[in-house]
Amino acid sequence: MADQLIRATAADGGIRAVGVITTRLADEARRRHNLSYVASAALGRTMSAGLLLASSMKRPESRVNIRINGDGPLGGIFVDAGLDGTVRGYVDCPSVELPPNDRGKLDVGTAVGRNGYLYVVRDVGYGYPYSSTVNLVSGEIGDDITAYLVNSEQTPSALVLGVFVSAEGVTASGGLLIQVLPKAAQDEALVEKLEARVSALSGFTPLLRASKTLPQIFEELLGDMGLVHLPGTQMLNFHCGCSFERMLGALKLLGEDELKDMIVKDDGAEATCHFCNEVYRANSHQLEQVISELKTESSV
Repeated sequence: MADQLIRATAADGGIRAVGVITTRLADEARRRHNLSYVASAALGRTMSAGLLLASSMKRPESRVNIRINGDGPLGGIFVDAGLDGTVRGYVDCPSVELPPNDRGKLDVGTAVGRNGYLYVVRDVGYGYPYSSTVNLVSGEIGDDITAYLVNSEQTPSALVLGVFVSAEGVTASGGLLIQVLPKAAQDEALVEKLEARVSALSGFTPLLRASKTLPQIFEELLGDMGLVHLPGTQMLNFHCGCSFERMLGALKLLGEDELKDMIVKDDGAEATCHFCNEVYRANSHQLEQVISELKTESSV
């Protein structure tokens, strides 16, 4: 099933629902960064969360950055997701592996750590980005993002994230975000009914592994609440905007002396992108061209 995002409403527009399937992009991240099982789950969950948060933004260039700094061995997690359906990300310590937790699942909470902070930056495409910081709740990602939505955006929300990793790689990944908007928040019976259904879910990946589609999942949760599927299915993909040209531009910041030193000592330069792990190499001739450009720019 292709990586995708769909939207729906229910309760006469009082409930907003967004679902994503991110299996392929999560597996691409796993391969690019050579992630362990638990690191694959942590990054996959965070990328799904980033796409879900970005889905409510308006301008095409809008993006959401999520940074998680916990006290666990995984170190930090960073994800950049856009309304355009692109996402990228990395973890500080990609090879960390832990035994399963007491439920027999990947122990993301311990890997991330239960003490620390979640930082969310929303770049709406103009002006200054909006930033929020909340304490980690469990390190399981879903609980932490939900706490952010409730505390920073004052929106009652249910967030379900999941990543299933096997010896073959990531075979199921995605998430579901359901938000109760002010017009429906006063209907206590509706809210209780919705909470009970979300709580009854055994997770998100079991639904995907049972070949459930996103419309079918919405139907099971919201079908009797006036569910309306919004038109359009958005395709999602792992994408990084890095390039060889950008790498050369960054090298200019080192200055002429440092670039000359690289030519003498290393016969060139090498840089690796944190987000996608792509390696770029510049030979001595290309570094000399950068130095020439620097001289030209300084003489203007």
